[in-house]
Amino acid sequence: MPLSTETEALARQAAAGDATALDALLTSIGPVVLRQCGRFLPCLQDAEEACQDALLQVALHITRFEGRSRFSTWLHVVVANCARQTYRSLKRRAAERPAAALPVDVPDPRTTSVIAGSRLDLLDALERLEAQRPNLVAALVLRDLCQLDYDEIAEHLAIPVGTAKSQVHRARQHVRQSLDGA
Repeated sequence: MPLSTETEALARQAAAGDATALDALLTSIGPVVLRQCGRFLPCLQDAEEACQDALLQVALHITRFEGRSRFSTWLHVVVANCARQTYRSLKRRAAERPAAALPVDVPDPRTTSVIAGSRLDLLDALERLEAQRPNLVAALVLRDLCQLDYDEIAEHLAIPVGTAKSQVHRARQHVRQSLDGA
């Protein structure tokens, strides 16, 4: 999700406390954030919910953006975390609903779409990875879902590039085993 230099500048101004810049920034990144959430969540309404959460998190925590890396890298992490949190919340809500209250006409994405089902399977695998090896999740999400290069991952996580590569490799192994049912 490369952002323009103007958007990066707006982020720095917003982080410094400029409310007008924050408004302009949120307007600018809204469509990009929605597309990124849609990469995680197959249902448009779920992606929109995650997008709203991500934009709210940006508005509330923009002062935590220190400008050491690009804003787009910081935003990747916020979006990934919000999308994953939305998925966990949706799963929890579905589990809490009595079977009779479930809508009959809503198809299961796992059986109606290979792509949507694969995304949900990946989110489940990421949850299992987070439970077993939480230190590997961020590197995998940044590389495979946010499509950052290893240098950006290393910079964001404040680790050497070799460590970032190793973490992604080990995370992929865990996810692969999880998806294979091992």
